[in-house]
Amino acid sequence: MSIPSFSRRGLVLTGASAALTAASGLRLPAHAAGLAPTSSMRGGANNDLPGAEIVERIGGGGFWMTGSVRRAGDGALLAGQRIQIWAHTTEGHERDPHSHGATLTDESGIFRLEMPQIVPAFGQPHGHLAHDSGGFKTVFLRPVMASARDTSLDAHFILEPA
Repeated sequence: MSIPSFSRRGLVLTGASAALTAASGLRLPAHAAGLAPTSSMRGGANNDLPGAEIVERIGGGGFWMTGSVRRAGDGALLAGQRIQIWAHTTEGHERDPHSHGATLTDESGIFRLEMPQIVPAFGQPHGHLAHDSGGFKTVFLRPVMASARDTSLDAHFILEPA
């Protein structure tokens, strides 16, 4: 059986570390508290249309944009949050006002909006989403689809209070 050997330097460093930990009041290792907020994505705000109308559906439909909205920190799902959605679709370009619409999260913090099929723009099939309800910082997302043949796209927001 081997007996561990301690150097003077090792004992000093261990003692200093223990003293600093005790002085700080920490009893357990530090760790992040809760969920971190979602950062806006580069290119997400392209062709944003502030105040886009809340709609039942954009155009003829056939494609579903879905997701959730949570509060940073505790991760609580947030009801009544406004999500604007727009994309380059089979019925129009992402800059066209008729390609924009907004919806609200339900009582479970979930949103769902039907829209025309998304098609590639600049080589990528992608959507744009913006959370712009009061009380929280605005966040823009630009999720890219795995395939242009996909018929749905999920996007999730974790919001930081304004």
